[in-house]
Amino acid sequence: MLMVGCPGSGKGTLSARIEKHFGVHFITAGDLLRWHIRHGTELGKQASESIRAGRLMPDATMMQLVAEKLHDMRETHWILDGFPRTEGQAQLLSEELYAAHCPLSLVVNLKVPESAILQRILQRWTHMPSGRVYNLSFNPPKTPGLDDLTGEPLEKREDDNPDTFKKRIDAFHTQTEPMIQHFRALRSPYDESLPLLVDMAGSTSNEIWPKLHQLIRERFPDL
Repeated sequence: MLMVGCPGSGKGTLSARIEKHFGVHFITAGDLLRWHIRHGTELGKQASESIRAGRLMPDATMMQLVAEKLHDMRETHWILDGFPRTEGQAQLLSEELYAAHCPLSLVVNLKVPESAILQRILQRWTHMPSGRVYNLSFNPPKTPGLDDLTGEPLEKREDDNPDTFKKRIDAFHTQTEPMIQHFRALRSPYDESLPLLVDMAGSTSNEIWPKLHQLIRERFPDL
């Protein structure tokens, strides 16, 4: 399963809820990139430059990064958050999954107003080692500035600012919208009466979650 939508639309938050309620593991492409950035790898340096400029990573680089995780998890259910983000990446991913005989069963497209996303981003703090995200309005840490589980300091992601947000939104409309339309035209490979992509609209993750929970129960009754 894929979770797609504008930057900051709640993909990570909702993916974590799916994991908690249904036991489905999820891969977060952004966390993989941030690990490389923190450790100063060559890939991390490229990612840092792209983030500051509001650009997306090259398709082949991202596919290589994600493919390693998909290979490790090929015997389990999973949800992929933050990848693919371009039509080219979507085609690479589809080829990879069909070759492994496990094509996508569902793509959820989050539709959240951009004004709500910007407000959420400005109040977002992250525990970088784990990727846990807090929001000062609706999901604050128990102790201000500290992670609930480890007590370690929370940080602002370097892309959590209005200028970078605008660049990322522009990139989303230019590069990711064609990918969404690509998936919208497809049917589920397991039941052709069902669309592969389903839109989920709302202003907050709490508003979207009940509808997403129901969709997961309907599509995957054995979970």
